[in-house]
Amino acid sequence: MTHRIAEDDYRDPGYRDAGYRDEGPLAPDDGYPPEDLDKKGRTPAQRKKRRWKIIRRSAYAFVGLFIVIPAIAFVITYFLVDVPSPQSVAQGQNQAVTYLYADGSPMGKDVPPGGNRQILTSQQIPDVVKHAVIATEDSTFETNSGFDVTGLLRAVFNNLTGGTGGGSTISQQYIKKATDNDAPTLTRKWTELAKSFKMNQTYEKQDIITAYLNIIYFGRGAYGVGAASQAFFHKDVSKLDYSEAALLAGLIQQPGRSENPKVAQSRWTTALDRMLANKYITPQQRQSAQFPDVIPLAESKDDANAPYKFISEQAKAELGQHGIGDDKYYSGGYTIQTTIDKHAQEIATQVATDALKDQSDDRLLDSLVAVDPKTGGVLAYYGGPATIDVNGKKQGARDWANTPQNPGSSMKAFDLTAFLKMGKGINETFDGSNNRVFDGRKVRNAGPSSSCDGQCTVAEAMKRSANTVFYDMVLNQTHPGPVGQAAQDAGVKTKDNGGKSEISTADANIALGGGNTRITPADMASAYATFAANGVQRDRHFVQKVTNSQNEVAYEAQPSPGKPAFDSDADKSKQIAGNVTMALGPVIDFSHLKCPSGHDCAGKTGTQQHTPRPGEPAWAANANAQTWMVGYTPSVSVAAWVGADGDQALHGSGTSPIYGSTIAGPMWQKFLDAYLKGKPGEKFDQVSLIGVQAPPPSQDQSAGDEQQPPTQTNGNEPDPGNGNEHGGPITGGPSQPHWPSGLPHWPSGKPSSHNPPTGGPSTGESPPPQ
Repeated sequence: MTHRIAEDDYRDPGYRDAGYRDEGPLAPDDGYPPEDLDKKGRTPAQRKKRRWKIIRRSAYAFVGLFIVIPAIAFVITYFLVDVPSPQSVAQGQNQAVTYLYADGSPMGKDVPPGGNRQILTSQQIPDVVKHAVIATEDSTFETNSGFDVTGLLRAVFNNLTGGTGGGSTISQQYIKKATDNDAPTLTRKWTELAKSFKMNQTYEKQDIITAYLNIIYFGRGAYGVGAASQAFFHKDVSKLDYSEAALLAGLIQQPGRSENPKVAQSRWTTALDRMLANKYITPQQRQSAQFPDVIPLAESKDDANAPYKFISEQAKAELGQHGIGDDKYYSGGYTIQTTIDKHAQEIATQVATDALKDQSDDRLLDSLVAVDPKTGGVLAYYGGPATIDVNGKKQGARDWANTPQNPGSSMKAFDLTAFLKMGKGINETFDGSNNRVFDGRKVRNAGPSSSCDGQCTVAEAMKRSANTVFYDMVLNQTHPGPVGQAAQDAGVKTKDNGGKSEISTADANIALGGGNTRITPADMASAYATFAANGVQRDRHFVQKVTNSQNEVAYEAQPSPGKPAFDSDADKSKQIAGNVTMALGPVIDFSHLKCPSGHDCAGKTGTQQHTPRPGEPAWAANANAQTWMVGYTPSVSVAAWVGADGDQALHGSGTSPIYGSTIAGPMWQKFLDAYLKGKPGEKFDQVSLIGVQAPPPSQDQSAGDEQQPPTQTNGNEPDPGNGNEHGGPITGGPSQPHWPSGLPHWPSGKPSSHNPPTGGPSTGESPPPQ
């Protein structure tokens, strides 16, 4: 017989009293008052036990999710990834860039500084260079395992607070550059950490810093410290001193600004301070350090077979806006097909060079830019010689096609545009007589042929370039703000809009293209192209297409439909542009220039008078400093500029002044004649007149109005007039004019008495009378 003993017989007598039972909640009479039990009948001890169970399970999940699984994933990633060798990276970085003309014919190759460089060994790179880079880029390099936890936390903090500075070690930077992957993704960062850790487990620290120094970008197109040493100092890397090493180390953070003196000085100072903090140099060395002598940029590479420097610079700047910056420029084996027409470029170079050959003033400089109005593509671009000799040394020259200058009377096209936008037209009349006074300020024309007394139409004033008419127009009707806006609507890019041109609406000097208004020849060609394109503005560009070494398209410019420039209504914008063209057409004959056979053309000359300075000879009072001819046909817009570096008293033969119609004008005409030779003829579209439909009845004009225009000159004949071509100085009067009551406010603010007109006045444009 089996005797079953009750389970409770083996229990502690106090078990029930302690409130325990095997299963199920306690009954109300089991020893706990009802108020201590929860809704499910659990006691406080049971609830506490349950909470700890939840905490333990959460901890297990946390450890598994954030430690165990990532650790397993990291190990798997570690074995799957490879660390690129410096040799393989260098092969991708050190590739020449091939430039092509628009038709696909070769223009030249842009070879990186250092050429076919060799990968340096650790022994070939001195410790002073390694120490400078370690101190500047990764002070924990010698002890970290490929990533710096403190640096990572700092990077997270900076990202959250909007600060700057990251947590990348030298190993991580190597991986980033080697893989050419800087995407802000967790996947990229995860793989980068794994590769950095593997690199530090596989290689010695000396090998890692050497690999890094062989591929990093320093600026001037130089990848690797060997190429950088040559590009900046023309030295073998083994001969660099600590100051030169500090500059190169500092530039790693901002290689694209290596030519900015303030940036270079700041980065050099930072590198030296960090070298001192890490005890790589002594306090005495830090105190005695001198900024190193850097060779001129023009001497940093061999340009024998390179494309024209100023074209490649413009193309590089354009590519930087489309994701191909300086640090990638030499790394893709790129082929760049430009918009440059080979024939047009050859003509531009030839006519600009020939224009200065027989001039007696060796200070004269020139530039010529041609733009396709239908696409915005640059057809030809000449900014002067790419290099100049200074004391027997080759130095980089300035790109005069991209240097802002006072446009003189070529600005009057924008005066007229603003006037037309008001609904007024080219048959409106003004007093075009000479020596008019505006609130105590005298404005004069240049010579008898520049004036028209009595009722002078705007069209006649444009032909004669009568300063008094356009100064009156801008001062009393359009005001400066709309004139500046018209120029920008047409395509002038100011410094506030990514360009280099300057437009000042502080006073009426803008009417005559003087004062603080300065525009680049490239912008003038683009802006006049908008008139040629019937009021449709298209951005200027140099690049058609870019392909990489695998012939894959890296960038391709899309055809631009453009946008109406002068009114939201395309037909209205076309009408305004067409009226400008009607006014500019007669300027060509009056300036003794000619349109290419079978082609309509229009344009405007411009001259800026030199501001005399004490001690100059008497003839300098009538000299000019800037001269222009800007004009267009339906298929090409051309700006030709002749001037000097700054406001200088320029002369032709002997001491005779130069004018826009005497050097720049013939340059413009010769280019168009040669470029359009054999091309089908073209005519401007006809548009209806704006404003007054007919000029007033013919009236007696000044003697200058009756006489035949003078024959073309070469800038060597004396001016029998008043020493100016088509506009004289603005003289007398207060620094701030009195604005007539009842006029609307200036759109850009009333001129300040603290900003009087500066620079020489515009002298307008037509050749001096004979």
